Amino acid sequence: MGQQKHQKHAKLTKPDLGYFCRNEFAIIGTPCGNIQQISNQLLDGLGDLYKVGYVDADHAMDEAENKRVKADQVYTDKISHHQLAFQGDFDRYQYRQWFNGQDLVIVNGNHFKASKQIVVLDPKKKESLSRKLDRLTDVALILVKEPGLAPYDFLKEHLPNIEHIPTWGFDETDKTIAFLRKHMEQQLPPIYGLVLAGGKSVRMGTDKGLIDYHGKPQREYVADLLSKYCDQTFISCRPEQLDTIKAPYQGLGDTFTGLGPFGAIASAFQQNPNVAWLVVACDLPLLQESTLQQLVSGRNPSKVATAFQSPHNEFPEPLISIWEPRSYAVLLQFLAQAYSCPRKVLINSDIELLQVEHQDALTNVNRPEEKEAILRKL
Repeated sequence: MGQQKHQKHAKLTKPDLGYFCRNEFAIIGTPCGNIQQISNQLLDGLGDLYKVGYVDADHAMDEAENKRVKADQVYTDKISHHQLAFQGDFDRYQYRQWFNGQDLVIVNGNHFKASKQIVVLDPKKKESLSRKLDRLTDVALILVKEPGLAPYDFLKEHLPNIEHIPTWGFDETDKTIAFLRKHMEQQLPPIYGLVLAGGKSVRMGTDKGLIDYHGKPQREYVADLLSKYCDQTFISCRPEQLDTIKAPYQGLGDTFTGLGPFGAIASAFQQNPNVAWLVVACDLPLLQESTLQQLVSGRNPSKVATAFQSPHNEFPEPLISIWEPRSYAVLLQFLAQAYSCPRKVLINSDIELLQVEHQDALTNVNRPEEKEAILRKL
């Protein structure tokens, strides 16, 4: 019998990232001054809806640079912004960490690669562009710097679908902004649902996910509610509970074990890091569709998460919230510092905080006497 091929590393689902973030465009084919000019216009036109980063290179050392303290890493509070300077090399793994908070990154393609490209037809950089064809891996748009300028022969050869690539003038910035806005709308991550039902229910004395408040086990009732707002819905549980979850419901066993709800959320992202997870605990028997509708309608994909403020204090409620794909990296950063509290992550992150319209919907039921009171109320 042939030997099975040895696999050294775990087979993990990779997030859809480029060199810097999930959505990035390199502008290439024109002098850097033109790239900076159009980038500023794009930033002005997109900044009202999205967080947009910019990547460029500076070959000149100004007077301030000469005076900078020559430490390996220097942080400076510039009052209007923060500045962090590093020594050493950077690659896509470091870039992705620093641009995790951005929705879109515009890149000077004369110096850096990006997963998508905007090519400028400019005679001043024609020769340079011909030497950088390896950077043109997914050309989404062509901008013409001079009227009547036709695509170069080497571009036609390199891009067999060039006649299908949208093309207009370099100065038609409104069209380019509209193009990028449409792209961002199409790239909005879908929402998956996650019912948190893996707790041991020590205080209740019986599995909270199996309590019948509405004619069926609560974990199934919440899954049904979520299915109206989510592309797919899963019931999060401990691995030994998976066999108890029957079709049509789908179980998702914890892979980050011993971490409670934090581990359940991280496990969901490990399975699919390219969606937003609408997370709801199974111990909210008064949860209504209207509250989920408010949460989904108030979603801000540019934030780490969207959550309700607790009616009892100023803190966010982590166990009825939408966690965006970028929150996966944030969760792991907190875990690396020995924090496994989802609320602490939200408190210390850039989130959208909503005021819940129906406060009763956030009522937790953890003890038998609380359960009996809710049953009487229902």
